[in-house]
Amino acid sequence: MIGRARDAGFARIMVPGWDLRSSEAALELADRHPDLIHAAVGIHPHDVAGVDEAAWARLEALATDSRTRAIGEIGLDFHRNLSPPEVQREGLGRQLELAARRRLPVLVHDREAHAEATAALEGWAAPDRPRGLLHAFSGDRVMAERLTSAGFTVSFALPVAFRSAAGPREAAAALPTGTFVVETDSPFLGPDARGRNEPTTAVRVASELARLRGVEVEELVAPIRSAYEKALAG
Repeated sequence: MIGRARDAGFARIMVPGWDLRSSEAALELADRHPDLIHAAVGIHPHDVAGVDEAAWARLEALATDSRTRAIGEIGLDFHRNLSPPEVQREGLGRQLELAARRRLPVLVHDREAHAEATAALEGWAAPDRPRGLLHAFSGDRVMAERLTSAGFTVSFALPVAFRSAAGPREAAAALPTGTFVVETDSPFLGPDARGRNEPTTAVRVASELARLRGVEVEELVAPIRSAYEKALAG
């Protein structure tokens, strides 16, 4: 899979954690492929209910690792509520504070929590802090414009190619160049129920963004790379 991504011309891939084990695995991948893979560590809102103080301390230690480039995947998910909303809010707050202490950007998951996620990130943003990415963006144009104005970068995944994703599609057509990137959320958010998703699917995402914006795919590549590096800048 990594070989196919290299062959497709990928310059960088961000691999986030969703719990301690996957965060450690992301760091191992970054160590094995330092020219291609960046790692993030974090606790997903689905998993935050199972985190005790010892696990929070371990996450803090992972955040100090020199291979860690961001805190994530963190956020709010009020669609499935696999962790109670109040626990999700506490977990998001703790990890935003961790990112601030470590001067690291954040990778933010938001599903059916647009207003709360926007308010939390706008309240957290400060001139001396990195911002980060809005992962697999599912909000609307207004949300995208508010958060990019606050310094965040919007990340579009394959759902932007589906007509049902009206909000992300409108945002994709309207956002200024240099404020968005592409992703796949591999192995999730695949093209169909049977197909495994992998990084090369981002080519399809970029193609759809180009179509929505009325430009050639090649025109998107350099600004997307620049937006990615800017989002990770400390």
